[in-house]
Amino acid sequence: MRSPPPAPAPLAPGLADELVQWYRRHRRAWPWRADRDPYRVWVAEVLLQQTRVDQAAPYFERFVAAFPTVRALARAPIGRVLKLWQGAGYYARAHHLHAAARLLVKDHGGAVPANVGELEALPGVGPYIARAVAAIAFGRPVVALEANGLRVAARWTREERDLRTPAVRADLERAVAAVLPAGSAADFTEAVMELGETVCAPVRPDCTHCPVSFGCRAFRELEDPGSLPRRRKRAARPHLRAALVVLSDRGRWLVQRRPPSGLLPGLWEFPGGKIAAGERPDAAARRELREETGVEAGPLLFRGTVRHAYSHFTVELHVFVGAPATDATAAVGPDRRWVRPTELARLPVPKATEKVVALLDRPSDRASPGSSPRPGRTRASSRRAAPPPPGRSPRPGTGASRPRSRAPR
Repeated sequence: MRSPPPAPAPLAPGLADELVQWYRRHRRAWPWRADRDPYRVWVAEVLLQQTRVDQAAPYFERFVAAFPTVRALARAPIGRVLKLWQGAGYYARAHHLHAAARLLVKDHGGAVPANVGELEALPGVGPYIARAVAAIAFGRPVVALEANGLRVAARWTREERDLRTPAVRADLERAVAAVLPAGSAADFTEAVMELGETVCAPVRPDCTHCPVSFGCRAFRELEDPGSLPRRRKRAARPHLRAALVVLSDRGRWLVQRRPPSGLLPGLWEFPGGKIAAGERPDAAARRELREETGVEAGPLLFRGTVRHAYSHFTVELHVFVGAPATDATAAVGPDRRWVRPTELARLPVPKATEKVVALLDRPSDRASPGSSPRPGRTRASSRRAAPPPPGRSPRPGTGASRPRSRAPR
């Protein structure tokens, strides 16, 4: 029989009350703190899960202005939701919000539940978001520790084990739960976050201005309190090479929508994908266009390279423009269409696609050697063969990548 985990070291008396008083005096005026409406708290917590606080504010204001209630979000088409989310990244969050809103309308009368279990049953809502909404919006006495909170708690308790381990997280939650102040769960939950964001930083924490340094073991016992939590060496991010085709016909571009699941679900982009080992970029562009759309391209003009970084990999996109050499009518469908630049600007797109559009706005006379099936083609002849892209276009919005060989773009 397994022995129970050791009881977490008790936190200093008075720590929680002192932290709450500090928060009430120094909290920053973020838009989601204007009230504790459960819907707004929920949207904010989803957005803040993987977006920095200062970057999240304008996206939050734009999103709740367009969808001020659960019912308004549930009624909206997913394309409009993604467009409003554009730029925030991690688009599965927007899909989950939308699906959860529809479920709340169907099963809860459009109300956000206060119970942690019911919150966790919603799409995209895990233990942290469920507890944060329950504590902040409803004052439930539950502990919600995200990355900042775990770091703060690890320093308070001098926790030197791996914070990614469920048992370690459980120990930290028990230690914090033991000092959770009665009737102040909402302020305490936000106070822990605020401390982690402004004072107890990942590197070089400002311990001299910490209101609860008296209760921090890392501060009292270590030469460098910032050495906790222990940092694990990160593996190098993979680098992908891909090629895409901006197929142009009568002032329109051929674009297609990514699948509804996976990376960057439901966003629109140009056809293309990964460059195989030993394959030339122009050959990859032609192959991907043919495999994805059934369309053969005429002579291609190389327009440049776009580079973009994601959380887990980086990508280098070789951009080609050209016209169809075969009938492209059959390529059109629910997830593929011809659009003018102004129409593309109204669709939700990945950040890398936004960079491609910006590249098309810039003049270029660089041709890709050998991009034509005809040997000996000159740079001048390639420019005549491939039409220029449609006129200047407004610049769309965010992220990019595909299943199969289609790479982020």
